Amino acid sequence: MTTVLVADDDADVRDVVVFKLQQSGYDVLVAEDGATALALARDAMPDIAVLDVMMPRMTGLDVCRELRAAEATAAIPVILLTARAQEGDVEGGFAWGADDYLTKPFSPRELASRVRAVLARSRR
Repeated sequence: MTTVLVADDDADVRDVVVFKLQQSGYDVLVAEDGATALALARDAMPDIAVLDVMMPRMTGLDVCRELRAAEATAAIPVILLTARAQEGDVEGGFAWGADDYLTKPFSPRELASRVRAVLARSRR
């Protein structure tokens, strides 16, 4: 089964994302902050990570950078999910190594579609 790591400090957002991804057939790992997300990614090696940008202990951008810096985790695709919608924020997310960037508020269906699309591209 495909495993998705979801990290968001907002419990309501996290619950919606987890529910939609589980409904779409994914196994989901959950983190409430960036440091926990990074530890889970290193231990469980998920197929993809969906990371909020603004989280305690470590931002999603920092998690993305750390994943890209390590050979073992460099290939894990990352989707950043964030309220930061300015053009510079989006550019920064991609510059730090994100594979996709989705702004809040978001459609859970669109998120599930983007997860499928990023996974399909990463498996080529």
